[in-house]
Amino acid sequence: MAEHLSARDPLIHGNKNFEDVTNDICKIMDRKPTWLWWLGFSIALSALTLGIVSVTYQIMTGIGTWGLNKTVGWAFDITNFVFWVGIGHAGTLISAILFLFRQKWRTSINRSAEAMTIFAVVCAGLFPIIHMGRPWLAYWMFPYPNFRGPLWINFRSPLAWDVFAIGTYLIISATFWYFGMIPDLATVRDRAKSKIKKFFFGALSLGWNGSFRVWHRYETVYALLAGLAAPLVVSVHTVVSFDFATSAIPGWHTTTFPPYFVAGAVFSGFAMVLTLMIIARKTLRLEDYITLTHIENMTKVIILTGGIVTLSYATEFFMAWYSGNGYEQFVFLNRALGPFAWAYWIMVGCNLITPQFFWFRSIRRNVTLVFILSIFVNIGMWFERFVIIVTSLHRDFLPSSWSMYKPTWVEIGTLIGSFGLFFTLFLLFIRTMPMVSIGEVKSVLHYRGDGEKSNG
Repeated sequence: MAEHLSARDPLIHGNKNFEDVTNDICKIMDRKPTWLWWLGFSIALSALTLGIVSVTYQIMTGIGTWGLNKTVGWAFDITNFVFWVGIGHAGTLISAILFLFRQKWRTSINRSAEAMTIFAVVCAGLFPIIHMGRPWLAYWMFPYPNFRGPLWINFRSPLAWDVFAIGTYLIISATFWYFGMIPDLATVRDRAKSKIKKFFFGALSLGWNGSFRVWHRYETVYALLAGLAAPLVVSVHTVVSFDFATSAIPGWHTTTFPPYFVAGAVFSGFAMVLTLMIIARKTLRLEDYITLTHIENMTKVIILTGGIVTLSYATEFFMAWYSGNGYEQFVFLNRALGPFAWAYWIMVGCNLITPQFFWFRSIRRNVTLVFILSIFVNIGMWFERFVIIVTSLHRDFLPSSWSMYKPTWVEIGTLIGSFGLFFTLFLLFIRTMPMVSIGEVKSVLHYRGDGEKSNG
């Protein structure tokens, strides 16, 4: 039977066979770290150390070390919280939703995106705890039997909902990530030469033997976990948006926030995945696995979600004008023309203009340009959260209470430390775990797309 040629490139390049895939992925863990890895790890660890110093100082001294005042009660801490929650959304989207829609191009990037989700949620969870001022009492947020009588937290507060939303997201995402790694952990176990490594990965692989029955049950449970994790993409950032949407503050109390926040989260999350994957692709020599097709597909998702974010910006301004509410109109004019206009226009430039470059195929397939543009997207999304929070607070209903906000070195150090924690965990992950899903890549090794037929 003649071979029917597909117009699409294969998802995996280099005419790999099953053995090549196993060797290429596992040798990343086996060989000694390169100087580039050590350089990145040193920078990340230094940033983490600065963050630890900053957080330790502010806990010992109090949150008066921040630049907050009676008008701006939220700023860097909640900005960073919302930013990191958003970064974690791409992992669940790539892993769960694209899996349910049978998008086979996800297989080379889903493992790293899932890990990125875990690390981003860990970074996000730190900021509300620090913001409490007494982080050693954070366990009060959970409804457990206690001796405080009728004293409970306000479970009607969206801030309390955040605890359960983030906790659920972390548990489900970590379970999904670990369960998906079990076949690959067994592969590493079987290749291990040292007894310690064989014991460690043997315990993590839970006795995997690769039989048909085990694979069948694995795929069934994996699909169920994907179905369970998929609604989290919508629900988690929707709950985070309720922190603002249920308030009475102009610029916040809007019904567009839930879909707006979800789209923005996927937008920033995919940009971060691109940033990390392009670096890993070059430094770990994974060009045959993370191909230009993968990069191009991710930029198309950025075009879509960037369009939704752009529409949300326009809708906010339109509704402020159409409502006839002077306070609402003032907030948006203040954003664009007030003291923090510089932050607003950075947000607009990075989030509205940057994605438009991805309409051009030559740019989508230029790795250097995609890397630069993905960084601009993340800068813009951080400033979006900053603009939403600060510009709606620093000038409220009474001009007598207007105030400016300026972050202190403690807040900036904490922000840098969160990036240090994120990249430290990610760099350790790619050294100790299979960063590409070996089993899933083998399943799409020669896949070209619809209409493909093999030689017969």
